[in-house]
Amino acid sequence: MSEAGTEGNLDDSSENRSGDGTGERPEDRPGGATGFERGTDGPKVILVGVDGSDTSWRAAAYAAGLARRQGSLLAVVYVQPTLAAAAALGAPVAGTTAEVAEELVAEIRRAVAQLRGLFEVRWEFHTLHGDAYTGLVQAAQDLKADAVIVGASEQAGHRLVGSVAVRLVKAGRWPVTVVP
Repeated sequence: MSEAGTEGNLDDSSENRSGDGTGERPEDRPGGATGFERGTDGPKVILVGVDGSDTSWRAAAYAAGLARRQGSLLAVVYVQPTLAAAAALGAPVAGTTAEVAEELVAEIRRAVAQLRGLFEVRWEFHTLHGDAYTGLVQAAQDLKADAVIVGASEQAGHRLVGSVAVRLVKAGRWPVTVVP
């Protein structure tokens, strides 16, 4: 049995010293033995895709909390879908789609502002047009995102064909978190 006060102490021999004349162990210095400082090694930009669905709101709340804890910029991205096939057949979708999108963008902006008030994070809002997967990939590349967060698809058909979340994970370019 060891003497009181010595159990669990590290050996103070010179083998544990840095050898640079300071007498300190590397892990005792700022940055430690691993070369990074606490609070500086997390993601700088967290991208979250929103589309107005319940799962995308949960993803946004999760991303906002993560951005707050990590001190990251939260990039909220909405990709407005285009209905190219319907437009090609002569259906008047441009005006309708734009009107619906404007309402949804306004709703998303209000919700994001509420999240910002709750979580006090730095954030940006981006609206893109086109396919959700392509838009999120482009935004993640342009913003140099360190992580991408999306909500799980609520559409049953995506279990067979694959959702945006599954496609992002398979792309393997960033860590992707899928929020249920």
